Amino acid sequence: MNKFHEIKILSTDETHLYLQVDGNAYRLRWRDASPRLAKATMTERSAIEIAPSGYGLHWALGDEDLAIVPLLQIMERIEPALAME
Repeated sequence: MNKFHEIKILSTDETHLYLQVDGNAYRLRWRDASPRLAKATMTERSAIEIAPSGYGLHWALGDEDLAIVPLLQIMERIEPALAME
């Protein structure tokens, strides 16, 4: 199976999700990701599954699915070290 994107979850905090997509580091505000994730608990936000195809992300506890391509348009590209602070 060909993958759409290589995705790695770097970290999460109260305001952001930090991802690596195709070798580049990004951060995404929860409030920009979706209203459901903006209201979710940290436990719900942290339970992220990456689609095997690399197409998107799934939050089983928050009942949310998001495709990576639209997220790439709103995510902020960052230096990888910022994602680990």
